[in-house]
Amino acid sequence: MLNELNYPFDPKYLISHEKKLRRLLKADGVKRIPKRIAILGGSTTHDLMLMLELFLLNYGIEPEFYESEYNQYYEDGMFPNPALEKFRPDVIWIHTTNRNITAFPSLKSSTEEIDSLYKAELDKFTGLWKRLSEIYNCPIVQNNFEPPFYRLMGNRDISDPHGAGNFINRLNTAFYRYASEHENFHICDIAYLAADYGLKEWSDPYYWYLYKYALNLYAIPSLSFQVANIVKAIFGKNKKGFVLDLDNTLWGGVVGDDGPEGLELGPEEAVGAAYLEFQRYLKAHTELGILLNVDSKNDSENALAGLNHPDGALKPEDFIEIVANWESKDRNLAKIAEELSLMPESLVFVDDNPAERAIVKQSFPEVSVPEIGEVRDYILTLDRSGFFECTSLSGDDMARNEMYRANAKRAAVAKEFSDYREYLLSLEMEAVIRPFEQMYFSRIAQLSNKSNQFNLTTKRFTVEEIVAAHEDPDRIDLYGRLMDRFGDNGVVSIVIGRIEEGVCHIELWLMSCRVLKRDMEFAMMDALAGKCLERGIREIRGYYYPTEKNKMVRDFYALQGFEKLSEDEAGNTVWSLSLSEGYSRKNTVIKTES
Repeated sequence: MLNELNYPFDPKYLISHEKKLRRLLKADGVKRIPKRIAILGGSTTHDLMLMLELFLLNYGIEPEFYESEYNQYYEDGMFPNPALEKFRPDVIWIHTTNRNITAFPSLKSSTEEIDSLYKAELDKFTGLWKRLSEIYNCPIVQNNFEPPFYRLMGNRDISDPHGAGNFINRLNTAFYRYASEHENFHICDIAYLAADYGLKEWSDPYYWYLYKYALNLYAIPSLSFQVANIVKAIFGKNKKGFVLDLDNTLWGGVVGDDGPEGLELGPEEAVGAAYLEFQRYLKAHTELGILLNVDSKNDSENALAGLNHPDGALKPEDFIEIVANWESKDRNLAKIAEELSLMPESLVFVDDNPAERAIVKQSFPEVSVPEIGEVRDYILTLDRSGFFECTSLSGDDMARNEMYRANAKRAAVAKEFSDYREYLLSLEMEAVIRPFEQMYFSRIAQLSNKSNQFNLTTKRFTVEEIVAAHEDPDRIDLYGRLMDRFGDNGVVSIVIGRIEEGVCHIELWLMSCRVLKRDMEFAMMDALAGKCLERGIREIRGYYYPTEKNKMVRDFYALQGFEKLSEDEAGNTVWSLSLSEGYSRKNTVIKTES
């Protein structure tokens, strides 16, 4: 990752050094996931596309673009378009602004005329979204409308139905309602961005008159960054948790020197209030399923004393892992990642000490290590960095912290057993393994984009593709949900098999790393073999495509009893399991329900 592309970035630097940054990213040797992005623009979009490419490359996504001609967003989407159909976009971004609203009310407009203008404008967009969804079956990112850069009626403009501000708000509200009712439709909130940037500067008409840019040239990186955050979230590139320092990060002062009573934390003083608000901000992330962890150079007793501060919002039970010792922080971060069964790059390291940040960044270049500044800047910097952009929110997401706490309990119980099978039996595991169900479509798609370590074919699926796989009579689809005496792990495994000439070809097999080594893979294999036998299929063919992250499943098929058919120079392997003489179940520790 290039630090120049992390928030806060210098927009003028990015625009003037765009070609250099692209060369550096293309030459870094990182293996990225390819995605096709269609930009349907209501204004000039070329520089937006160039900036979007930089941010996506930095996120591990290799974009290919389709760009509509100037202000042809509607025509390109609504009418037959062989070029776009051939392109087959993975994501469509509709970059429209208030410059693209066909007609605003006048002061002479009647209520009926205003309603008619509103309906015509909304119908234009909803018709476009419906057609794009039907033809391209991919996520759509749609800008809302920024406020007008002038107000004809002054403050009344926002409350009077004749006002442009009122009309825009009415349309935006309808856009939000549509987004809430359509799962794979996402709003890029340029109304917020314009306010954050400064509406006067954002809407500088100079750039419109001269270049037909609907925003300030130097606001382009900010907008492209927001779209990149949405795209990387759609394709599972979000971070999963924080790793937090304590002294002068969660509170002011050093708990080992000042004692808990001497820390700056609480509502009475300005600095203490800033730390308290930061703790509340972090705690709110746990409702999104974001994991909080501690990596502190401290005695454990002192760390817990600080976290039990009576004025603090965060308590020890809010954290999954608390590592407080005198080891190097990069080593502790690696330990935390291992305990969570996550890759280090899934975590965001937050520390006020630049030396500690430098050590972690050097050891783990892919870990996000934001320059957080002063305590008053902590929230602003983290929030605008887009680490945890939320494009969907499932029940499993919101319960993730409880799931990881339950994992810690399981790990503690495991230490009591010398026989691992006896430990697994003690968990009293039960699994539900069934064909995909509508209530889990979003979670299944999310899991396919997030799972990296236990993902045999590395394929990614959108919600629409998951639905299509479920409805395809030539496919077998299965999800697995695992429960035990410590709690519900949620949907943790997915299998998709394509039937061709009597053979089931495994297109997707993945499992959440939080249930590793609990034999869930054997239960899923039993279910897949059972479905194949029901349909008269006598061979299952498996595929393994190696990446830097999925080496742990290199021998998966061998463990399942498959025979290796081939292996190429890149390590891609093909395996076969014959069902001609039946199938012997492998799962002996999980009670399954279908």
